[in-house]
Amino acid sequence: MSEEILFKTIKEIPPVDYYVSGRRTCAGCGPALGYKLVAKAAGPKTILLGPTGCMYVANAHQFLTSPYALPWYHAQLGGGGAAGLGTAAGLRALMTKGKRKKEDINVVVYGGDGGFADIGLAGLSGALTYDYPRLLFVLYDNEAYANTGVQASSTTPWGAYTTFTPWGKIKRIGNDRLKKNVALIAAAHPGIRYVATACVSYPLDLMNKVRKALNAGGPTLIHLLVPCPKGWFFDAKDTVKVGRLAVETGMWALWEYDHGKFRLTVKPAQRKPVKEYMRLQGRFANLADEDIEYVQKLVDQEWKYWEEMDKLGKLILPWAR
Repeated sequence: MSEEILFKTIKEIPPVDYYVSGRRTCAGCGPALGYKLVAKAAGPKTILLGPTGCMYVANAHQFLTSPYALPWYHAQLGGGGAAGLGTAAGLRALMTKGKRKKEDINVVVYGGDGGFADIGLAGLSGALTYDYPRLLFVLYDNEAYANTGVQASSTTPWGAYTTFTPWGKIKRIGNDRLKKNVALIAAAHPGIRYVATACVSYPLDLMNKVRKALNAGGPTLIHLLVPCPKGWFFDAKDTVKVGRLAVETGMWALWEYDHGKFRLTVKPAQRKPVKEYMRLQGRFANLADEDIEYVQKLVDQEWKYWEEMDKLGKLILPWAR
């Protein structure tokens, strides 16, 4: 059972890991770091589910190795929502019929862009309307389909290069769609108890949100930003730095929606220019200064809403393009 006690310092984090050696992820892999932190926060009485994605390919696809020190099973790319729901329902049925002793068991589904933002969004939405406790969906967002060659997804940011949004003589910029906010979609589900955003560069914030989600009393979602050296084209040693810059520039807001109460969990004292974040990544290398300014204006506009929501303690109208 995950403990309800939240971590105050790094020293309070237990040394035991449930995501260990045996994986084949890239150097500096943000999604792997996220898996390690989420599993550690959830604790030993946890079942992990992995819809198809880069974490499935790198961790359990072949070669008969596995980094999971917890029960784990694979779900199809669009089936993470239904698989998580079915697992929680099965556990409840076994306990109700007396075929298994009653105890708190966490079900954590760790899915990527396709698993929860695109192909699997319908199943995720359906699962969030039920009442099963200790059912947590973690969208690890590396802003592309990294398992099949870094193609654009609906969470790819404006201007980013992917193999589906390449630069060229006709089109100077990469992706021209704005990033989808899956956490806000989840928060729109009536009666949902807990929704949050997180980033692997803020481990205590992430792990405490996992604990809160698992103890919230119903299905929950954490939208987790995970920098990807391969897809974002930055040096593998800079994964944590890139994630921190995403938050410090306001490109990624850290917030939680806890039983109807909204709050920012990290408030940059003075947001850094988005240029510091974007110029560190090769996927934005073709953007001109005026393109960066366009992104800066979008971020400035969005932050008026984040700060107002934090001030009021509730969700308000989203922004429009």
